[in-house]
Amino acid sequence: MAINFDKALGIHPQVLSMRERRGEVLAANLANADTPGYKARDLDFKSILKQNLPLTQSMERTQTGHIAPQQLLGAHLMYRNPSQVSLDGNTVEANVEQAKYGENAVQYQASLQFINNKFSGLMSALRGQ
Repeated sequence: MAINFDKALGIHPQVLSMRERRGEVLAANLANADTPGYKARDLDFKSILKQNLPLTQSMERTQTGHIAPQQLLGAHLMYRNPSQVSLDGNTVEANVEQAKYGENAVQYQASLQFINNKFSGLMSALRGQ
């Protein structure tokens, strides 16, 4: 009997990939904190859940003239609305980005732990323990 890793691991590998990509986006925001006109971006975690869970609704374009949302790893890459825009048009708020980056790092570690626990359970089942 073959093991189906997609069923065994569930959504966790996709979440790990999204967390990795979100870390890259947040790091790019921090790196461009002093770049005039740079717009802070972030990934929308809800969109990836909507894609993978059949009970949720998805966004649709109702008019052909509407701009399609940009997708990356099944998640929408969106602009962040700042509390206070700088005079040069940069929307990066370093303290917000650092907090989001730290939060994402903790969630990335949690996703790794979930996958590790799944593999540990599979190994125990294979060994008959």
